[in-house]
Amino acid sequence: MNAPFNHPMPLLELDVLRTFVAIAETGSFTTAANMVFRTPSAVSMQIKKLEEIVGRSVFSRDARSVTLTADGEILLTYARRLLALNREAVSKFVLSDISGVVRLGSPDDYGERVLPSVLKRFSLSHPSIAVDVVIDVSTNLRRRIASRQLDITLLTCTDVAADPTAEILLSEPIVWAGAKGGCAHLRDPLPLSLWEEGCAWRASALQSLAGTDRKFRIAYMSAFSAGQRAAILADLAVAPLPKSFLGPDMVELTTDDGLPDMGNYQIGMLVAPDASAPVRAVADHIRATFEMFSETQKVQA
Repeated sequence: MNAPFNHPMPLLELDVLRTFVAIAETGSFTTAANMVFRTPSAVSMQIKKLEEIVGRSVFSRDARSVTLTADGEILLTYARRLLALNREAVSKFVLSDISGVVRLGSPDDYGERVLPSVLKRFSLSHPSIAVDVVIDVSTNLRRRIASRQLDITLLTCTDVAADPTAEILLSEPIVWAGAKGGCAHLRDPLPLSLWEEGCAWRASALQSLAGTDRKFRIAYMSAFSAGQRAAILADLAVAPLPKSFLGPDMVELTTDDGLPDMGNYQIGMLVAPDASAPVRAVADHIRATFEMFSETQKVQA
């Protein structure tokens, strides 16, 4: 006969695995702590406990970054599978009565940058809720939610033209973006790349230039952020962008480069007044995602 199994293997706690995955995905103990609603010290203790259980280091840490070790990469695969199985089991009982379709609107820029994260996490926690996404400019999105074509929408607004009915999720500076090593900002008249009418960044750019003697022309116009980036990187024009949108091949142009300050802009959220449980659930996920986004920007600043 086999000897009794007197020393069973330790169990991996799902809360600890959730923290581990959050750190792996964000590359930050601080950001992950906000995601799992714990203090950074509590998160550190969880990872220490995890490393003691598996007997391996799962993260390599220095003053500026956190990366997975080879053992951490292996554990990440198992952690995601265990958490997914837990979500599937819970959804069969706890979330089985929450279902439906949510009509969500978003401007192109954040539809590209933020919505994938929102939709991915939401589909895992609420598999019975379908989300239909509409991408449009903010002025049209306001009309759509007012006419009940949408249940919830994101929109952009400026300090001057803030929407008093919107819940503000994020505020950050608008900056002039130019190609790294480019010379478009030196041309006269100044070539601009702008979104279509109704864009908050366009309004801030034109308003700020109106208060200067700088001549300008609209050299490029697109309703999509990919088109704006193309014009900037080709050094065809400069464009107003949120500071967090600057890529490695772009530079921020300031008053030292002869361009005026444009102030801040906000991302707001409008939710239908008679929002159903599925709509409220989507709104909560959007709030959590922007909180994480804001914390990441603070860490990178």
